[in-house]
Parts: sequence; C-alpha cells; structure tokens
Amino acid sequence: MPQSLLGRTLLIMLVPLVLVQAVALQIFYGSHLNLVSRRLSGAIAGEIAYTVDLMRKFHSPADREWALQMAREQFVLGMTLEPGAVLEPQRREDVLGPMDDDLAAALEEKFQVPYTLDWTFDRQSVLIRLQLPDGVLDVKAPRKRLATGTLFLFVGWLVGSALFLFIIAALFMRNQVRAIRRLARSAEAFGMGRDVPPIRPEGAAEVRQAAVAFNRMQERIRRFLAQRIEMLAGVSHDLRTPLTRLRLALAMLPRTEELRQDVAEMTADVEEMDRMIAGYLAFARGERTEQAQPVNLSALLDEIAAGARRAGALLALDVPAGLTVKLRSDAVRRAVTNLVDNARRHARHVALAAVAQGRSVLVTVDDDGPGIPADRRESVFRPFESNSTGGTGLGLTIARDIVRAHGGEIVLEESPLGGLRARIRLPV
Repeated sequence: MPQSLLGRTLLIMLVPLVLVQAVALQIFYGSHLNLVSRRLSGAIAGEIAYTVDLMRKFHSPADREWALQMAREQFVLGMTLEPGAVLEPQRREDVLGPMDDDLAAALEEKFQVPYTLDWTFDRQSVLIRLQLPDGVLDVKAPRKRLATGTLFLFVGWLVGSALFLFIIAALFMRNQVRAIRRLARSAEAFGMGRDVPPIRPEGAAEVRQAAVAFNRMQERIRRFLAQRIEMLAGVSHDLRTPLTRLRLALAMLPRTEELRQDVAEMTADVEEMDRMIAGYLAFARGERTEQAQPVNLSALLDEIAAGARRAGALLALDVPAGLTVKLRSDAVRRAVTNLVDNARRHARHVALAAVAQGRSVLVTVDDDGPGIPADRRESVFRPFESNSTGGTGLGLTIARDIVRAHGGEIVLEESPLGGLRARIRLPV
C-alpha cells in the first residue's frame, strides 16, 4: 500500500473505477459484442452457402459464372472458383475481437469441407478459401461486414473516461495534500526552533481549520516565550542586585587574619550562587531567542575543543572539515560545552567527534572517567539530579533541552574509552 495520503486516496479512487469499467467491458464484450459478431459471421457464411448451393444446382459454366457475379453484386463478396485446385493447409492466425472465432464457427456449421482464413491478405478484407469437389472457392469478404466499430469506441470511452477522472482526482488531491505537507513542514520547523511565518489557510475546510489552529498555537507560544523572557530579565536583575551588594560588602571587609578564611569562603559561596542563577536562567530561557541558520559545525566544535584545552583538558578532536548544519550556534555551543565540561571534571582524557550520517549529524563526547550506572543515565537529565562536584546540576538538563529544541536527541552510553559517552544526533 502507498504510504502517502495522496497515493492512498488515488488508489481508493482508481481501484473502484477500474473495477466498474472492467465489469462494464465484460458485460459489453460478453453479451452485445459476441451476439453482433455471431450474427455478422453467420450472415456471410449463409450468403456463401447460398451461392455454393446455386453452383451445385446449375452445373454449366455460364450458370456458375452468373451465380458468382450475383454474389459479387448482391452480397458484396468477391468470389472466384479455381477448377481442379487443392486447398493447402494454413496456420490459423488470431485477430483482435471475437470475429475470427465466430466466422470459423459459422463456416464449420454451414460446410463440412476444409477451409482456411487469411486475415493478412488485405487490410480491407479477409480471404476465405473453401475446398469444393471440383476446385477451391476463393471469397474476399470485406472486414467491415465482420467487425463492429463499437468495440473500439466503447474501449476508448472506458479508457478515456477513466484517465480523465484519474487526472482530475490527482490534480484535486495534490492541492489538498500540498496544504497538509506545508502544515507538516511548518510544524516541524517551528518545533526545531526556527522562525516560521503564519500559514496561509487553503484546501478543504478541515485543512484550513488545522492551519488556523496552528497559527493561533504558534502565536500563543511566541507570546508565552516573550513574556517568560521578560520575566526572567526582571528575575535576573532582582537576584543579582543583592549578590552585587554582598560582593561589595565582602570586598570592604578588613583582611585580618581572623576574617580572611571566612571572607574567602563567603566569596566562593557568592560566586557559586551566581553560577547557579546563570545556569537556571539559561535553562529556563532555553536559548529560544536565537534564530537557526547554516553554521560550520566543524569550526564550532574546534572552538569548543580549544577552550577546553585552555582550561587544562586533554581533549582529542575528530571532526571532518566543512560540516555545515542549520542550527542555533550559541545554543549548540552551550550544550556541547556543558558535556565537555562534565567530562573534563570527571576524567583525564576527553574525545570530541562528529560525523555525518544520512540526513543527520552525530556528535559524541567520550571520556575515561568512572561513568554513570545504566539505571541512572536517564534520571541525571532532570534538574539538580547529577550531584556533580563543582557544577550547578543543570548542565545535562540544558544540553537536552537545546538538542531537543533542534529536533534532535541526546543519550548517554558506555564509552569505548571506558567511561561515559554522550551522543547527540542533530537533523540536517
């Protein structure tokens, strides 16, 4: 069965149409056409038999010539007699329609003598040869007296009407399916975080209703995201203002031996709170404001690897040159950086690789650290579930949110290096 809606709909339309046309053709061919063909063939065989009877009754050459002349004039059958000739066997050839079988049956009914039918003798006639006691009778019968033009007219009508209806249905359904495909492409692109203009409603009423509903949903989501970003901007200001005051207060404290250790610990706590606030805001924002565009993923991963090496990581990079993908570069940079930072904190060696696989790109981050048990590899994607030292507990959560916003997926597996592998698949 076809997988597309267009193919299935056309099949639903075409199969009953073909069956109806086939039944109509069988009824016509099996009843009307056969009946007419048998009557036409019987008429010619009767006229030949009548002429042969006259020739048997009147034996003189003049009378026979008169009988043959009357057959040519009255029956429009070109008859000639070859005295003393013997009929040679001839292979029978079939022609389109039932007229060859019906003519043979009529001749066998009227004559108990050998005969041959030559349908290739002339395009306008068929040559009938009968073995008579005193020679061979040649009869040139016009084909128009045997064939009925309604067969070709009826077949042409069946094929033409079926083809016409199929073309009309195909054009109509293509317009309907085109609107559905446009809706599917827009929904897929919007789900991947791309800026999609409103869909122009077209097609059937149900398809128009779906397009209008999609436009309303898209507008509500955009309005919700805008409101959330505005709220987060206010939250960021409100949370960081007291942190700034704390930093100033700590900076103004006297650096005595008794307070030095306490000031250092409080400063570290303030910095940790600032990192957690920044991580939470990035997770809630989800990098939605950035628009997707073609990005050189190879260069992007090379920048991430260079930053990790500057931070002291032993990182091996295996990326083909010129790997271009449509994505939000800042968001993907943050997601991959989070994965590399997690690997760097728990392992000595890190490997970053990318490869194109069909209509997607596979990015892997491997390490030789202790890894994560298989029963916890899904739960660590929840906020604050990773329990990683020096982290915010949001790195993996932010990474999955960003990857899924691109229409991809991220999973954790066992690494060939012995630790953990983070595998990202992004659609091209």
